[in-house]
Amino acid sequence: MNSLKTLYLVRHAKSDWEDPALADRDRPLAARGRKAASTLAGHIERSGISPALVLCSPARRTMDTLRLISGSFRDPVEILVEDELYGAPMGDLLRRLRRVPAPTPSVMLIGHNPAIHELAIALISPGAGGPSSGALKGAGGPSSGALKGASGARSVDNLKQLKVKFPTGAMATLAVPGPWKELGDKPADLLEFALPRELSPPDGG
Repeated sequence: MNSLKTLYLVRHAKSDWEDPALADRDRPLAARGRKAASTLAGHIERSGISPALVLCSPARRTMDTLRLISGSFRDPVEILVEDELYGAPMGDLLRRLRRVPAPTPSVMLIGHNPAIHELAIALISPGAGGPSSGALKGAGGPSSGALKGASGARSVDNLKQLKVKFPTGAMATLAVPGPWKELGDKPADLLEFALPRELSPPDGG
């Protein structure tokens, strides 16, 4: 059975660079980043998004982003914070996702650029305007029933924006076919590219 699964790729919100003594891994979110993550959280709640599994880098900025959005998940979520996700290149992220248990219907990966951006571009369906992912081996994932993919002009805009830049605090939602162990063998479809600056702020404020 070739059931679709859903992959949510999230880049951490904007971090604070004010303290030069802080190690990169220890940088917190800036005020702007906290606001963007809260805005993304509102979108997640309104859309009914609730991944079965969250994989998160241990960096403070990714953990802060997770804390701000996790309260918006509709259902209980398994969360794994893994050291190897910090600074991991795209290939390592792909290999980690291929180890996700087969029955898992949806995964959210919270990480860093450039790897998050590179992975999103590599997995997108060429039929939807993305590059071929034939060089990758494996593909997997169903789309969430609560989230409807963009279509027409909006879909084209999403793809154009994604190919140019994956901003801090953004989330790409992909529908991927087949088992996780084959992620990348078949092209995924970009259902949505959520940018905090284009989303409604919490409570409409």
